[in-house]
Amino acid sequence: MEGPGLVVRGEAVPFSTALRSLINNPWYSDVRFVVGQERQEIFAHRCLLACRCSFFQRLLGSEPASRVESPVVLSTVPAEAFLAVLEFLYTNSVKLYRHSVAVTFGLGPLQEYCIAFIEAHSQEALRTRGFLELSAPALLLLLRSDMLCVDEAELVRAARSWARVGAAVLERPLAEVAAPVVRELRLALLAPAELSALEEQNRREPLIPVEQIVDAWKCHALRRGDEARGTPCRRRRGTVARGHHRFLDLPFQ
Repeated sequence: MEGPGLVVRGEAVPFSTALRSLINNPWYSDVRFVVGQERQEIFAHRCLLACRCSFFQRLLGSEPASRVESPVVLSTVPAEAFLAVLEFLYTNSVKLYRHSVAVTFGLGPLQEYCIAFIEAHSQEALRTRGFLELSAPALLLLLRSDMLCVDEAELVRAARSWARVGAAVLERPLAEVAAPVVRELRLALLAPAELSALEEQNRREPLIPVEQIVDAWKCHALRRGDEARGTPCRRRRGTVARGHHRFLDLPFQ
């Protein structure tokens, strides 16, 4: 009986460098993307994308007969974010920067890294164009985080800016675009004066369901969080302290 074979391992750095050289390289490329509003042309390799990511496997087709033709147009994805995803797929590593927010196409590890990065650089991330172009599921995931280093009032403003962009692009009402994500805004954390101002702005430009604002007022009136009604009262890492916070049932963990 033949014994176990000898495992030969090459050096990781030259291997990673070689694969990195193929990112956006037309050499042997068999798929082309047109990405972002600037319609930037980006080259890639079907087999690598498909074996590394189920999203691209579905997008590109697993059988020759089902393959989509180049170019594949992804007009809502910023080119910089798309290239970051490709770098991760090709090399299993990527360097993120404060001025960009990357899309993840359902990649679990990259999604975790991106969320952790945004949590650490929340204010900078909210000011990027990439934030305004996030999908609703991606923004929903962020707004559920307790670790964002940003105050709730700023998150409300950022969500409104995000919804305005989406409403303009999709030609849909602001409240309709915002509906999948605004439930995760923690309005009870706002002071009464801030909540009154938000309520007035909401009358002029509907963004948040009226019952959600009512629930926030109930937290103030009852001097406690109302977890049973689904009103989120947990403080995030960047929440600015306000006097009424001491009455909430759900302190920052």
